[in-house]
Amino acid sequence: MTSSSTPGLARFNTLADDEVAAVLHEVCASTAWGRAVLSRRPYTTAEDLFSASDTATAALAAPDLAEAMAGHPPIGRPKPGDPTSSREQRGMADASEELRAEMLELNLAYQERFGHVFLICATGATGERMRDAVRSRIGNSPEREREHVRTELGKINRIRLTRLLTDDAHRIATERE
Repeated sequence: MTSSSTPGLARFNTLADDEVAAVLHEVCASTAWGRAVLSRRPYTTAEDLFSASDTATAALAAPDLAEAMAGHPPIGRPKPGDPTSSREQRGMADASEELRAEMLELNLAYQERFGHVFLICATGATGERMRDAVRSRIGNSPEREREHVRTELGKINRIRLTRLLTDDAHRIATERE
């Protein structure tokens, strides 16, 4: 996925601004992030898109970061009917009731401490790894935790953008058959 001739990236570059804004909002709920990524179109390569995403994530002010986090459900409780959050949190799907209860308790304690959901790039992570991460991060200062959140959000955005370009490329190829 390194050239604009990639079907997913080519389509992303040619969609109307309002369509791209809606797609970007599904990737990241921050309006500021979406505007920043949209403003740099067209992208020559997927890596250019990822770099713009990283730059936009790094530039998010506290309210924009809060807006982005509000788009993520708590770990262990994916949004009903949302295949993205279910897929990303797959590591909790087979978790024991004991682990689920512990995650609920930790999520609530984290949210009480920081005022937002615990955000981690959960793709490929086990329930135990997510639990260990919240345990280790709950003692962070708000400033340090905000930087952890920013890093995790950047990882999530890259995965979602990759999936967007890949799924879109697959859909376009299938339509041509």
